[in-house]
Amino acid sequence: MAGRVEGKVAFVTGAARGQGRSHALRLAEEGADIIAVDLCDHIPNVGYPSATEDDLAETVRQVEALDRRIVARKADVRDRDAMKAVIDEGVAQFGKLDVVVANAGIVVIAAWDDTSVEIWDQTISTNLTGVWNTIQLTAPHLIAAGGGSMILTSSAAGIKGLPFISAYVAAKHGVVGLMRAYATELAEHSIRVNTLHPTGVNTPMADPSTMAAYGPLLEAHPRVAAMMTNLLPIEMTEPRDQSNAVLFLASDEARYVTSMEFTVDAGNTQY
Repeated sequence: MAGRVEGKVAFVTGAARGQGRSHALRLAEEGADIIAVDLCDHIPNVGYPSATEDDLAETVRQVEALDRRIVARKADVRDRDAMKAVIDEGVAQFGKLDVVVANAGIVVIAAWDDTSVEIWDQTISTNLTGVWNTIQLTAPHLIAAGGGSMILTSSAAGIKGLPFISAYVAAKHGVVGLMRAYATELAEHSIRVNTLHPTGVNTPMADPSTMAAYGPLLEAHPRVAAMMTNLLPIEMTEPRDQSNAVLFLASDEARYVTSMEFTVDAGNTQY
């Protein structure tokens, strides 16, 4: 039985671990070949450990163990030249590009008055400009393939103003704007563009150091604490929960789904 994305080629950013690795593996399980990038380096102000080249190598190992092909390179989504080189290399090797998963992102926990210019610039350039770079550099390949699917990772924070991550909230709302604009402009090429909106996900971004940074802020500002609560009785989702949504949006099952905010948030945005 053919997989749900059998014969497709998918480009995934932030693929060394966490949601990015999970997305790459879920798509590979269902028949896709993978082009993958990750920064594999630390960004100042980010409190949790960053992915490494060893992490990216492990993604390669796991994709190849599924008998799928992968081109994986160290590249920063903020670096258009580096991104273009990897995308062009992957397309040259695999012959086309069908699916784009703009997943790479960072978060820095800080109250509004502790959000420095550096934190703002790093977050916007990675989480918003990095997505814009990804769309612009991959769209010509999807047009050449006769269409495809772009899935842009936003967040529950792309729908409501979660506290103490104002730069992240602004960037993730901006990703929704990119989705709507490009869904409109690329529709004539049969390219679908949607956003994914997770609640918390069990990845290194949500490790104990990140959660610890929230504690004193939520204690000092208890009126906003409820905004972090999911409607369903879980603390956070697993990466595969998000990857199942990515797979659906990438597949022909979603062939008429575009310009949509797809929430996998356990009801978080209903508060």
